[in-house]
Amino acid sequence: MLRRGKGIELKSRGEIEAMRAAGLIVARTLAAVTENAKPGATTGELDAIAEQVIRDAGAVPSFKGYHGFPASICASLNEKVVHGIPSSSEVLAEGDLLSVDCGAILDGWHGDSAVTLAIGEVSAQDRALSAATETSMWAGIEQVRAGNRLTDISHAVETAARAAAKADGLEYGIIAEYGGHGIGTQMHMEPFLPNLGKPGRGPKLRVGMAIAVEPMLTLGSADTEELDDAWTVVTDDGSRAAHWEHTVAITEDGPWVLTAAED
Repeated sequence: MLRRGKGIELKSRGEIEAMRAAGLIVARTLAAVTENAKPGATTGELDAIAEQVIRDAGAVPSFKGYHGFPASICASLNEKVVHGIPSSSEVLAEGDLLSVDCGAILDGWHGDSAVTLAIGEVSAQDRALSAATETSMWAGIEQVRAGNRLTDISHAVETAARAAAKADGLEYGIIAEYGGHGIGTQMHMEPFLPNLGKPGRGPKLRVGMAIAVEPMLTLGSADTEELDDAWTVVTDDGSRAAHWEHTVAITEDGPWVLTAAED
């Protein structure tokens, strides 16, 4: 049964398992998009594939119609950080970097996940950027444990991002305006999860909470702006961005990544 812990939704084991079912649909959808994300494909075609996979599974796209968003995925190409709108005129080219964010609702429960895809052969810097973002996500996920504080996740993401930057000899911008969030019976719920900050702050994490961990890094400035479509967020300096995300539940046995693939 749903309960509230300082405004944060707590789920039973059965409800978390229901979220896992939604998460598996998201994982399968992103796998289908990844398989088809090649030079010459359009982001509109990828969106159609995603919607078909979600609906064939008996689920509903979380994003389509959400505050008026017109598509089933966010397709954010190169300098686009998040919330890119797929289009039949946006053609993928060799060397592009594409972030795909996807959500599905099954029996009232949400799953939400994002990946960054290399289109053909990309630069070494782009590969490093995506790998650093994914590594930062997993570092944050490791802290999604009962007894920790919310910003223990934030600090782990930031620490991993800065360590990757040092190892790669690059400077990664860590996006501060956008971050992770609670998830469950709605896609975006309390608490907001920053991707940087000091540890030991915010609400204490409890069994039954579910949080989307989603760092966004850039190859330049961390400053962003929103385009006139009122959705697409781009880097101020035109540098490329990467975005990775998983939905994670807190269980007595530790983090359960609900949007991970079955294997």
